[in-house]
Amino acid sequence: MKSLAISAAVLALAATGAMAQDVVRMGTEGAYPPYNFINDDGEVDGFERELGDELCARAELTCEWVTNEWDSIIPNLTSGNYDTIIAGMSITDERDEIIDFTQNYIPPASSLFMALSEDADLEGGVIAAQTNTIQAGYIAETGATLIEYATPDETVAAVRNGEADAVFADGDYLLPIANENEDLMIVGEPVQLGGGVGMGLRETDTELRDAFDAAITSMKEDGTLNEMITRWFGPEAATYE
Repeated sequence: MKSLAISAAVLALAATGAMAQDVVRMGTEGAYPPYNFINDDGEVDGFERELGDELCARAELTCEWVTNEWDSIIPNLTSGNYDTIIAGMSITDERDEIIDFTQNYIPPASSLFMALSEDADLEGGVIAAQTNTIQAGYIAETGATLIEYATPDETVAAVRNGEADAVFADGDYLLPIANENEDLMIVGEPVQLGGGVGMGLRETDTELRDAFDAAITSMKEDGTLNEMITRWFGPEAATYE
């Protein structure tokens, strides 16, 4: 559920419609488990891989997966290097000025702090966050000192090595890490950010957006989306009523 700062230069980029192609290229980061990651076989895996494959099947589309670093994931969509972004991306007003979105496939969820101690200074200390995320933007508006890193792994490492007092990120990302590591713990209060996670598409690709929207709706209606969310994120994850 990340948010990306948008450069005005992206406004000048254009691309042709994806539905005219034989293959729809699904762009993801591959570095944000359990949303998306690279498995031991070198393939894209995770919740969004399973979800994306199911959406493509329901929409009767042939899809292939492409990985791209987070910082340039929107410019490379608009320039035509792939046709969708399915990468834990929060739906935001800023991004909606540049690209289009499907409806969300994960409801709005909480962002959390994780630290080595319950006494971590969250208000005036040093807080790590991934560059160009809604979490980084939130910390920048507080009295804490923001330190940004290119990847989520680096934000956690910053806490471990003492560069930061805490990391602030999606709860869905931090909770499994805290549960698997006795030295790391969730601290402070949850913070509600973003409008849920959706697929990003070029604004010209309305037919492709509508096809994925219909597929997401069908998964919500038959319960398979809730089942998939719970299986990947746990029974406490936010689901659809």
